[in-house]
Amino acid sequence: MNLTSPVFNGAADVAEAPGGAVASLLKIADDSPDGMLGMLLSGLSGVAAAMAVAIVLTVYFRTGYRSSRDILRHGLAAAVALALLAFVAWDTRHAAQAYLGINAAKPVVEFEIRLPRAALASVSDSQVELVTDRNQKLARMQAALASDGNGRTVITGSVTLDYRTTDRVVVLNLRGQPQRQFKLRLAANPGHSDQFGPWHLADRVASSAGAAAHEPNDAYAIRYRVL
Repeated sequence: MNLTSPVFNGAADVAEAPGGAVASLLKIADDSPDGMLGMLLSGLSGVAAAMAVAIVLTVYFRTGYRSSRDILRHGLAAAVALALLAFVAWDTRHAAQAYLGINAAKPVVEFEIRLPRAALASVSDSQVELVTDRNQKLARMQAALASDGNGRTVITGSVTLDYRTTDRVVVLNLRGQPQRQFKLRLAANPGHSDQFGPWHLADRVASSAGAAAHEPNDAYAIRYRVL
């Protein structure tokens, strides 16, 4: 007796019934894998897979005598069903993270900030943070100073990109200096890069009184890469 045939035939009949409704949803909803529909479909596929496994196991354990061939065949079917459940769980988690804008791999941005000589005395009191529309995070700074190859001193550090967003700003705070902000020109989910990009000047300089000064300041600049 083949237990899997009636189960899969019944599953096929069930799948055909809501076909019109699913097609309508696909027409009116966002079919992007990062949208709500992607997460919804992943959840529905998980429910369907769980029901299929439950039906197979119920029929299997309610039957009587089983030959070695039946046990082997049904064991393989159960292994396939469990693998399907594992895939659905992974896919649902991935869809949920994408919908919430979470970077599962969490890429790391390594940066270098070029400083003028006048600011070297306050390097020990420096603080660099990444500010986005989703979170705010302190960067990990290296204790040793580096050079940009032209005799200028730079401070280096790194910070993880926890969320998928293009609104990312590196903020430099030095004792006795106005706050400087550098916008990261990266995609929401950037790819890895082996080389540092070009130097960028500060996009915004805040005076000690809190006002913004938009004039160029070529003494400070940043370059970065994604690891």
